[in-house]
Amino acid sequence: MADPAFEDRPPGGDQVTEYDRQHHRSYWRILDAEAERADWREVVTIIFGIDATTEPDRARSVYDTHLARARWMSDSGYRQLL
Repeated sequence: MADPAFEDRPPGGDQVTEYDRQHHRSYWRILDAEAERADWREVVTIIFGIDATTEPDRARSVYDTHLARARWMSDSGYRQLL
């Protein structure tokens, strides 16, 4: 089941946003999938509902940008939530 109302690119910057708060579960799911070495195409299909076969560039971009934001959240952004 795809998570609702996601953007193709998450916010940038060094402040946790409302988008981050709404999508923190997706971030953790992406990090878990990466740790398990899951295929990124399967991950983007499951989490975002994007078919990497029909939209390969968009799918890769969504995956990469959300993974980068998830890493930021796990490294330092989470401190703002405490």
